[in-house]
Amino acid sequence: MKGWTTFCATAVVAGIALTATVRAGGDLVAFPENYAKGVLYATVERPDNKQYREFYSTPEAVEAVKAGKPIPSGSVLTQVVYKALLTAAGEPQKGPDGRFIKGPLIGYTVMEKRDGWGAEYPDDVRNGEWEYQAFKADKTVNDKADLKACFTCHLQKVPKQDDFVFTLDKLKAVK
Repeated sequence: MKGWTTFCATAVVAGIALTATVRAGGDLVAFPENYAKGVLYATVERPDNKQYREFYSTPEAVEAVKAGKPIPSGSVLTQVVYKALLTAAGEPQKGPDGRFIKGPLIGYTVMEKRDGWGAEYPDDVRNGEWEYQAFKADKTVNDKADLKACFTCHLQKVPKQDDFVFTLDKLKAVK
């Protein structure tokens, strides 16, 4: 029984340490004040949560991906999240182009890649050299965001050859 208690205590401490490490990693990512001067490379409508999203990239990331090269260190991908304007029936309003009309800003999620980042993460969490951070509409850190979920989702749903980036095809398609 003593061995089991020691094992459980060790597992709990390890779990707390992993969570703290993953949360602390976001501290490396500052709000990208100049994101809108980058490349707006995609807009996405999310009917499931009635959101409109814009995706911005640093020009260097777009150039590299279009040239068939890896996304370089220093690249920042910023997702700007808006509520969709809703009809009286609670459905997203659509403009003349058939797309959702963006409403109030909700917040931002940011991926930043730097040489050496992520080396401390175990393989079941690590997304190459990416770190994530979530920001509120006022550009302050959203300390309620579950950054570990960013790692898990990108790791499980995006192939490694796509550098853990859901929108890599959109980066490649920039004209």
